[in-house]
Amino acid sequence: MSVTAEAQPDPASASASASVSASASVSASASAAVRLTVDLDASEGAVMRGANGALYGLSDDGVPSDAALAPLKVTSVSQKPEGGLQHPNGDAVTVSKSFLRNGGGDVLVLMQDMYQKWPYEDLGIEDYLTKVDRITKDLAEAPDSEHFVHVPFNEPDQIWYNLGVADQAAYEKNRDRFLRDWKTVVDRIRAIDPDARIAGPNESGYHTRLLTDFLAFAKRENVLPYLTTWHELGPDSLRDFQAHYDDYRAIEKTLGIDPLPINIDEYANRRDLSVPGQLAQWVSMFERNKVYANQAYWDAAGNLSGNVVRTNIPNGGWWFFRWYAGLTGDTVRVTPPSPNTVDSLQGLASYDTGRRQAQVLLGGAAGDADVVVRHVDPKVFGRTVTATVAEATWSGYEGAHPAPQVLKRVKARVAADGTVTVPLTGLHQMSAYRVVLTPAGSGTPAAAHVPWSASYEAEEATITDGRVDTQGTVSNANGYATSGTKDVGSLNSPTSKVEFAVSVPRTDTYGLSILYGNQSGTPSTQLLSVDGETVTTVTYPSTENWTYRGRRTVPVTLTEGSHTLTLAKGDTGEATLDRVDLTARTTPTTSYEATLADISGSPAYDYRDASGTGTGALRLGHGDKAVFDVYAPRDGYFTLTPRASDTVRLSLHGETVTARPDKALRLYLVAGNNRVTATSSGRAGGLEGWGGSGASEVSLRSLDVTGSGSTRGTLTYEGAAATLAGGAELVDSPFASAGSYIGRLGNSAASTAQFRVEAPEPGRYVLVVSYANNDRRDNGHAYNTDIVSRTATVTVGSKSQSVTFKNTWSWDDYWTIGVPVTLAKGTNTITFANASAWAPNMDKVELAPVRG
Repeated sequence: MSVTAEAQPDPASASASASVSASASVSASASAAVRLTVDLDASEGAVMRGANGALYGLSDDGVPSDAALAPLKVTSVSQKPEGGLQHPNGDAVTVSKSFLRNGGGDVLVLMQDMYQKWPYEDLGIEDYLTKVDRITKDLAEAPDSEHFVHVPFNEPDQIWYNLGVADQAAYEKNRDRFLRDWKTVVDRIRAIDPDARIAGPNESGYHTRLLTDFLAFAKRENVLPYLTTWHELGPDSLRDFQAHYDDYRAIEKTLGIDPLPINIDEYANRRDLSVPGQLAQWVSMFERNKVYANQAYWDAAGNLSGNVVRTNIPNGGWWFFRWYAGLTGDTVRVTPPSPNTVDSLQGLASYDTGRRQAQVLLGGAAGDADVVVRHVDPKVFGRTVTATVAEATWSGYEGAHPAPQVLKRVKARVAADGTVTVPLTGLHQMSAYRVVLTPAGSGTPAAAHVPWSASYEAEEATITDGRVDTQGTVSNANGYATSGTKDVGSLNSPTSKVEFAVSVPRTDTYGLSILYGNQSGTPSTQLLSVDGETVTTVTYPSTENWTYRGRRTVPVTLTEGSHTLTLAKGDTGEATLDRVDLTARTTPTTSYEATLADISGSPAYDYRDASGTGTGALRLGHGDKAVFDVYAPRDGYFTLTPRASDTVRLSLHGETVTARPDKALRLYLVAGNNRVTATSSGRAGGLEGWGGSGASEVSLRSLDVTGSGSTRGTLTYEGAAATLAGGAELVDSPFASAGSYIGRLGNSAASTAQFRVEAPEPGRYVLVVSYANNDRRDNGHAYNTDIVSRTATVTVGSKSQSVTFKNTWSWDDYWTIGVPVTLAKGTNTITFANASAWAPNMDKVELAPVRG
């Protein structure tokens, strides 16, 4: 049994997370630490954020949610043509609505995904041209057509043309056929839409031979693509991509072609997706070379390639991409300990002289590392900086991840040679880290509160009637990401159990977080006991499969010292076990730094006071906005407190409330991410020391959030309270909250479920719908899980809106989705319907005023 817990002076605040210190010189760091060097004087050009894309990252309008999509500033996605048969959803024009309203960039349209089979049916070029005609017309006539990019061929080195053949004569024959077809298709697209942007050749990997021939032909025949694309789909790409990129640019130069933009429109393996430490390696090499890149689609559509849980909940990968979206200014040169090396510490960094911030994102290796920042300009930062270090851990594909834990806030003096060294110890290989440098004013940053935590691998525990399996590794790259690369499965015998030997520093109630998989078809159970006693049932929601990790956290009370925690087979289904984490339970305040929030307008950055978060304050004037991404572990009420010099306005769920400085507001948050916008109240004032300088200016340090999701003040209406019509019916189920759900709703204009609800006050409410949906359209695809969302029209009074309900992995798993609505005081009627298709099964609805 290995326990990744570090000794700390205070056992109540010790942690298995990386410990962090900051110094002004490298000599103060651990001698065994490797070095990652950041040179603020070596610009690589403006931050591009090009590597945050996804193949089939969106499945429907609303999946993922706007609140999950907007913060990431996604620059490109790859989707199928409208009506394409390759998958049941992910149609380009349909999903472009949510993609573009949330600031998205380009939508690459995989034109061959009109075909149903994989690999695509080869019915001849004439058959394909009929599809090209339809797709091109659809895209030309679509709203915002300038955002679409036509991708005529997908992996032609393998599909239809066999361009990877070793025999040169066979290659030339196949190549000539492909090049003829490329010109034919490109000319056809341009004849219909002269302004169409086209991408290619879109190989499954990088091939110098084909790219040289392709570019020479395309230049000669005037059919060069707007965007060059190929795929990087193996661990070796972490080693080889730089050579591929350099070789490609050399080919362009030799042929006299100006550099074309590049999109690596499929990258990474299952073992990489959702894992912050793996993603840091991929993203750093793409951003360094200023290429766009879309993560691969190995499983289900609609979760940004494994980075969004359900519809709206962040996991660790989401937070890494949120950090990436927060980089501003220029990227600067980062020198890792081992460049171009698989599974090694890599990083990227940005430098914004206007905001006076340097940010470093790194990850990919365990152990100790020194982050050495060079050329720290005293004209920008002064002689002392604040270093803020946070960690985004791996929480599984389906495991919720709260706002990244701040590990340390420290002031560090810039050395005489212009360097600041931030030593990091105890790094976790699957985690990513962010180091932020800002000028340090007077005062002392608040100490970071890091609760004690320890981790225990299931494969190292005592196992009875179970099996240890190896999952994703370098040699099995499309195996699923797994802590320690192994898990314990086949726990399906009556005597199956896993016993963990644990030790805790004091008597307390701890959070036991379990990384698991459940493909039973219903929620499954295991029995948790402590030292053979105190048996409680742990219920695991369904996941995509046995190795598509979710995370379940339950409380467990332990006395100081050693214990045996046992997870044994329960009454329903089974679960695989990967790792358990014990964490001291606290109700800490999460401080969202204003100077690291998204902004609009022209707020000023004020670092004269380093107290609080240590990152200074944002001065909001008229028209300025700061947008915070606030995490909630569940639907419910939380307290939000602005640390400000004067009154601010907070906007959430279509409601705007006035918030006094340092006064808590009780606001309703939905499970997952909530976008909260802060603006100046317009009042005169500004407190001394905060930098207030105008009649409507307010200085905002942070938005502090605490609470566990209270339901006090929430109105609940079970399915049995609805009036049903048109064939909708109440169905008994042991998994529904009150023993029944509304089924057979929709597929007819007459089929409705109507709730009469009582609103104590008029105004903005959140309607929380508990639902289940396991609709699927199995196209027989080799590796994708083709789940289908369902929709319902929700009508409140005279106002209707369509709401999308993502697949919940089984008909017995109930998820929630929050829908902001406006209610009149007194009785209101809320109607659910779908005239043309089936709506989801509905368990219950809840209503809560935004302001509690």
